[in-house]
Amino acid sequence: MLRHTADLPFAVVADPDKLLYAEFGVESAPRALLSPRAWGPIAGAVLSGAWEVLRGRERLPATSQPGGRLGLPADFLIGSDGRVLAAKYGEHVNDQWPVDELLRLASSHRPSADQLPAG
Repeated sequence: MLRHTADLPFAVVADPDKLLYAEFGVESAPRALLSPRAWGPIAGAVLSGAWEVLRGRERLPATSQPGGRLGLPADFLIGSDGRVLAAKYGEHVNDQWPVDELLRLASSHRPSADQLPAG
C-alpha cells in the first residue's frame, strides 16, 4: 500500500486483518460490488488494469485477498488528539469522500489561532 500512498499529505492506515474495520463497524457485503453506481468505476479499473498488465507495467492481482474483496469503504477524519471528527461509511465499493468534501471537513476542524499551543 505504501507505494500508492507515500505522496499523500495525510496519514493512511492499512488494516489487512480488518481489526479496525471491526472496531469501527465497517461492513463486508456483496452489495459492495452490486450497486449500479459502482459498475462504471469497476469497469474502468478493470480495463485500465488489464492494459497495464498487457504492457508489462503491472502484475495480475492476487487470486485471493486476506479478509476478502467485499469490504465496503469507510473514511475517517481523525484529529491530532485521536478523536474521530467525521466519518463516512460507504454504501458501495466506490463510495468514498470526494476530495473537495474531505478538504472542507478538514478545514472546518482546523484549530483557530487561540486554540494552538503557545510557542
